[in-house]
Amino acid sequence: MRAATLWRAVVGVDKTVIEDVDFDQEQGVVVVSVRPTARARGRCGLCGRRGRGYDQGAGRRRWRSLDVGPICMVVEADAPRVSCRQHGVVVASVPWARHDAGHTYAFDEQVAWLATQTSKSAVTELMRIAWRTVGSIITRVWADTEALTDRFADLTRIGIDEISYKRGHLYLLVVVDHGSGRLVWAAPGRDSATLQKFFDALGPQRCADITHVSADSANFIAKTVTRNCPQAVQCADPFHVVKWATQALDQVRRQCWNEARRLARKTEPRRGRGRPPADAPPRAASERAKALKGARFALWKNPQDLTDGQQTKLAWVAATDPALHRAYLLKEGLRLIFQMPPEQAGQALDRWVGWARRCRIPAFVKLQKSIVVHRAAILAAIEHGLSNGRIESVNTKIRLITRIAFGFQSAHALIALAMLSLGGHRPTLPGRK
Repeated sequence: MRAATLWRAVVGVDKTVIEDVDFDQEQGVVVVSVRPTARARGRCGLCGRRGRGYDQGAGRRRWRSLDVGPICMVVEADAPRVSCRQHGVVVASVPWARHDAGHTYAFDEQVAWLATQTSKSAVTELMRIAWRTVGSIITRVWADTEALTDRFADLTRIGIDEISYKRGHLYLLVVVDHGSGRLVWAAPGRDSATLQKFFDALGPQRCADITHVSADSANFIAKTVTRNCPQAVQCADPFHVVKWATQALDQVRRQCWNEARRLARKTEPRRGRGRPPADAPPRAASERAKALKGARFALWKNPQDLTDGQQTKLAWVAATDPALHRAYLLKEGLRLIFQMPPEQAGQALDRWVGWARRCRIPAFVKLQKSIVVHRAAILAAIEHGLSNGRIESVNTKIRLITRIAFGFQSAHALIALAMLSLGGHRPTLPGRK
């Protein structure tokens, strides 16, 4: 094997002529001097079309390549500029690296693979680069991957949700394929304009192929889906619907707790500092307030998951506070509707709405109005067995990625890492299929 062919394989380049290989003792790197082949020379770095030569640019430059054992290796070549009819004067493209990048294709692909497989410290220490550089590389790799793949192929059942990715109320809107569990699309924001970008990218023909959409019943999601996919069945996520009831129940518990505290302050003398004496009289109102504060988890949990102590606490609530116990029964009644057969769920939901409307508990009287508004979406979720469970699973992984991606310059790098990790387009190691 000729030395030039061997070095071309080691560097991982194509359409490239190896001119010389030298060792820079001052910087401790292997320098591979190269030039593009005649057919790859003189092309625009942005569009790849042939352009007229303009000048020699800033002279020779270097691109970081994969290491040769423990030694860094760089590719060195001239960087002339060409005049493109569309983009004007730009640096000519090279076949071993992306335009405006300081690393070769092989280096970028290995960094992207490591970022989706290993920790932040492993990537930076192994590849000897800054973490911010990893974000730039991932953005470039995903841009090329996105251009070669069809993310929206065979998309019929989707889930939509938002997730916070940084402090300061910064959100990502994510779309997941129910069939494969892939992350299909993500963008910064949580409003109708952001979601409209997804449907614009999807196109009218593929919007017509969408049959089911699950979401958390946010108004902007429902309106945008209705506008773009009027034929799609919209399903309310059961977890979020039950969460509404749990929040209403907790609101009732806090009200009962505050009333017990107010009663204790009015009827019981104030104690001094320090631990009370052993023969101090019991403080019934204060003990009741304390017990109500500790009843939160007994009221939140499903009956089959209660411990013995929590079951005792729930029985105490039923015996001492009928309104709070009635709120608990309303929450459990709504949760059980999602476990019923579709033919029984509609009638059961109507009965629950009537019960909540007459319960004289303001939080649940308000909740039943929301249930009436979203009744069709709730029954559709029961009929089609659709929930945002897969979307929440993807959100959990995105939360981990946001911690890994802390330090990236923009949300686009975070989205690129999420798409490469969760979108079914994971990069491969250089030289491996």
